[in-house]
Amino acid sequence: MANFVLVHGAWHGAWCWRHVTEALIRAGHRAHAVTLTGVGERAHLLGPLITLETHITDVIQAIESEEMTEVVLAVHSYAGMLGTAVADRMPGRLAHLVYVDAVVPRPGESWSSTHASATRESRLAAAAASPSYSFPPPDPSVFGLEGADHKWVKRRQTPHPGHTYEAPLDFDPARVAQVPRTFINCTRPPLPTIDVIRTRVTDPKFWDGAWLAGSRVVDLATGHDPMISAPQALTQCLCELAGIAAHT
Repeated sequence: MANFVLVHGAWHGAWCWRHVTEALIRAGHRAHAVTLTGVGERAHLLGPLITLETHITDVIQAIESEEMTEVVLAVHSYAGMLGTAVADRMPGRLAHLVYVDAVVPRPGESWSSTHASATRESRLAAAAASPSYSFPPPDPSVFGLEGADHKWVKRRQTPHPGHTYEAPLDFDPARVAQVPRTFINCTRPPLPTIDVIRTRVTDPKFWDGAWLAGSRVVDLATGHDPMISAPQALTQCLCELAGIAAHT
């Protein structure tokens, strides 16, 4: 049995992991999906006081409250910032860190650091114009979603807290690299804001060489929301990684 903690990306909530969570539990694992403050069923808490540190604490508290050790921590998209922070602060609690088409920052970078200037300016302007200092979700078609999946995600997405966007994250790459890491690369279609990250995770110089040891890249031929568009394939991948974690 493995312990999974699943963390959604921007505009989503624990709801997006539903099929994966159910499948992991059926397979005999523990699985807990976190909803970050201000989104999903916690959208009523949305406000300008939410920061990157709020969301890091959400994940740490979930691990503590569930009394989990040897955690397989799967972080999607924006939540790569959070997974990196958790691995830096409590590496001994993690068995594997899975970046699901997620941000993998350099020390001192923010979520916005690798985005095009037009994307950055648009999101910051939307946040500045919002009473809750938040910016709205994109159309789910950019995640490669169609039909019922597209309608479901469009219906469920909520604005994302804006102060998480430009907040820098300081961490020790060597400490994070103590945790085995996998980057799940969603290729069909690839989300443009992750393109820089795809290059990083195969660069032997990334994190001054610390990234490459103990890391791997797994390709999934699906869009940016694989927990929705390819839940069976993602679940199988997570179970395989848990097996790897159990034997390393």
